[in-house]
Amino acid sequence: MPRATTVLATTSLVGCVASLWLYVENRALRAELAEKEPPPAPPPVQQVAEAPPAPTPQRRWTPPRALPALPTAAPMPSQAGRLDRRARRTQQMATMFGRADGETDDQYRARVMPLIGAALAIPRQHVVAMRKLAEERAHVTEAQSQQLDQMFQKTYSDVLAYANKAIADGTLSPYERNIANWLEFGGGLGAMLQDTSSQIGRILSADQMQSMYDSGFEWGEYLGLETPWEQLNPPPPPRP
Repeated sequence: MPRATTVLATTSLVGCVASLWLYVENRALRAELAEKEPPPAPPPVQQVAEAPPAPTPQRRWTPPRALPALPTAAPMPSQAGRLDRRARRTQQMATMFGRADGETDDQYRARVMPLIGAALAIPRQHVVAMRKLAEERAHVTEAQSQQLDQMFQKTYSDVLAYANKAIADGTLSPYERNIANWLEFGGGLGAMLQDTSSQIGRILSADQMQSMYDSGFEWGEYLGLETPWEQLNPPPPPRP
């Protein structure tokens, strides 16, 4: 199952990270737009239209007024600007998802976990609806669907235990951008989820799995978003 394992690991990781990153990005963009948005223009003054002049036998032709100049497009941001924004986003991620000075585990969970739940709420609704539709098209029975849900509970538990270990040893850290560590985590996740991929094949027939795949559904995306990430352990404080 090399291909299924790769898809399962990659989309599980990317689905969660992308949702959290977009959540932070949208908050920052809204703040920037609010600062740059010009004040609303005053309402136009209502004027009473004058009566048209009486027609004259000979009317001189007058050229039409020139059209107003179109606004010029905003210049593309420079590469330096992109780098500056990326650095700011990294700092925002550290501030939002890192441990504050003296913050306890319970205080961290009360502050951060609702943010994670809010960021994943809509994507989760989408994948649940897509799974239901894909199962209908593949003629998955209610009993098969329940078997999958029961089996996924162990998968979620294993994924959280694996992620908590990575958080504790610094492989997954909110304080820095480290693509190599994320890829290392994704590779280990793929190996761990191989059993899940094979168990799906024991519950669903090959035709059912192919039908769900052809409909555009991916189990890896579903598992990545449905994993209860809100139960993760807080990260350690940043190193001095």
